[in-house]
Amino acid sequence: MAKVLTLSWSSFVGLFNAQGLYQVGYAWLFGMTLWVTFIGGTIAFKTLPRQQFGTLQHRTFPIYFVISIALSSGLLGLWVHSHPSVLTNYLSPLEGDVAQAYALAAVVLSQAANHAVIGPLTSKTMFKRHKLEKQEGKAYNEPTVSAEMKALNKTFAQLHGISSLANLTAFLALLFHGLWIGNTGAGIKSIL
Repeated sequence: MAKVLTLSWSSFVGLFNAQGLYQVGYAWLFGMTLWVTFIGGTIAFKTLPRQQFGTLQHRTFPIYFVISIALSSGLLGLWVHSHPSVLTNYLSPLEGDVAQAYALAAVVLSQAANHAVIGPLTSKTMFKRHKLEKQEGKAYNEPTVSAEMKALNKTFAQLHGISSLANLTAFLALLFHGLWIGNTGAGIKSIL
């Protein structure tokens, strides 16, 4: 039979430890990534006019990426601290603890690339398209748009695809990590 725990002030305060904070950090990161990737963006895309949608993404994605980078970096640091074999076996990606460090590193790197390079280039291209639409008096997807607009469309599609792939990489890495810690536990040790 399961042990019955009684809640007290000291047991409540004891919840604020590295293991608890790791679980909350992971839940926050996974939930945020799931929402931004599959739910919130889809709702905004279907609800807002295209240029307003683009402006919303331009404003919210940098914040999303910074939070994602901070949380995944913290999780990676706690993971490596709690699983020191990662440092000695880092060339063994099939070892479970090392694979988890790689998954968390993939989140950090993909979101950092989106924040620092891919996102800004995508936004810059998007705003060039908006400006050219006003100059030409045509939507970006009309058959008679200029060669310049066609080139911007191609660049935007490529950048958007790369950005989406990087974000999907982060989501899948977090899903893998969540399934792992759900089945084996996180094994996070105190940082003090």
